[in-house]
Amino acid sequence: MNTRSHYDVAVIGAGMSGLAAGIRLAHFGKKVCIFERHNAAGGLNSFYSINGRKFDVGLHAMTNFVRPGVKGTPLTKLLRQLRIDRDQFALCEQKQSRIAFGPRGETSLRFTNDFAVLEADVAEKFPAEIDGFRKLVALVRSYDDVSLDAKPESARAVVRRHVTDPLLEDMLFCPVMYYGSATEHDMDFGQFVIMFKALFLEGFARPFEGVRLVIRVLLEKYRSAGGERRMKCGVQRIVERDGRATALVLDEGSEVTADHIISSIGAPETESLIHLGRAAAGEGEPPPANIGRLSFVETITILGRQPDEFGWGSDTIIFFNDSPHFAYERCADQVDPRSGVICFPNNFDFGPERMLPEGVLRVTCLADYAHWANLSENHYRADKARWFATVQRSARRFLPAVEDSALDAATLATDMFTPRTITKFTGHFGGAIYGSPVKHRQGRTELSNVYLCGTDQGFLGIVGAMLSGISMANYHILQKG
Repeated sequence: MNTRSHYDVAVIGAGMSGLAAGIRLAHFGKKVCIFERHNAAGGLNSFYSINGRKFDVGLHAMTNFVRPGVKGTPLTKLLRQLRIDRDQFALCEQKQSRIAFGPRGETSLRFTNDFAVLEADVAEKFPAEIDGFRKLVALVRSYDDVSLDAKPESARAVVRRHVTDPLLEDMLFCPVMYYGSATEHDMDFGQFVIMFKALFLEGFARPFEGVRLVIRVLLEKYRSAGGERRMKCGVQRIVERDGRATALVLDEGSEVTADHIISSIGAPETESLIHLGRAAAGEGEPPPANIGRLSFVETITILGRQPDEFGWGSDTIIFFNDSPHFAYERCADQVDPRSGVICFPNNFDFGPERMLPEGVLRVTCLADYAHWANLSENHYRADKARWFATVQRSARRFLPAVEDSALDAATLATDMFTPRTITKFTGHFGGAIYGSPVKHRQGRTELSNVYLCGTDQGFLGIVGAMLSGISMANYHILQKG
């Protein structure tokens, strides 16, 4: 592989946003290299293998799905900007999803890729709220959520102008928070709009092969455009002079230079690289601030039977909460099993006679990084086993009942990732899935030629992450000529 020492653009991190930025820049003839500390691309949305079996992480579904012919949406913009034919992603739509609240999901709202389903359920379950809900939806549709100059505003405050029932309010916030919010209790209205459109007005889809297909398409597009990437080659620090980055020091000690740097690893993490560069030059700097407080655990169960054999074949994704109030916050214990997300990758419409070879049940719950970070290996394994069982019991309350013995007999393999896993394989401080609560819509940092893309720029979801990489490449480099 050709490994230059100088590039037009260096991209830190081979996640979805970094790959998209690299593709966009390479298409316009820029000499670009992506530096990735690990041996697999995808970042938060990747996969790993245990005993020959591949496990997806991150991706439950691609949001922002629209059917062919629908124009002016994030998905169509993404495909056009990256020159990808939509058939390459081979997206298969969800069957249906649910928001289930109450000790066993007594209040439930269904939604599909047809928004009318959710609207009808709100009208049936919350008849006094339907007019306000429709006004809220009209506001969401008209809101410019991709503006790089949008002013922050409380989403809770805006929603409460239209929706007065606290239960409906919490039910609307549960999915959009679990799939994109780095902020406890509330979120910026612009980010609420991004996720509301992505989940409810557009929808969910998944390639039959899962996240591996998406990564493969992006890597091939990047390679064919002439981009270079260096895997297992992280960035140790950023060297600066006169307010500009002048070099990247790699993990093995060598240096490369670039006219521009796009970092997809997060704002605090990028600030840390800058501060480490200053420290190496003998200049003391304060540690990064605004580190995210929200992390997750996820249990993965591989079954020798399809979910529909247990009566679990109708729902693709279930957002659940068992309490009178939905608490999206840093939890006081290792895990908060009161709410979470259940995902059945099998329950997408893959077509007649086409099904995943094994059943998969994934359950995600809020977790606290500090409670996991410094455990001994023996304690860590024991706590994973204990919480795996707790999370599974909590989630199964919202599914048709199945005897423990039947589920145990069908279980082929299990695994669980924790906040410690997230930090180990992504470098995100505090295991923060969605990064810092402070977003930088224009992608600027304290150095004039270092820019952010990805979750801390502020576009959310997998499609949003890729659009973030594209937008920052366009805004800071290509449009500047």
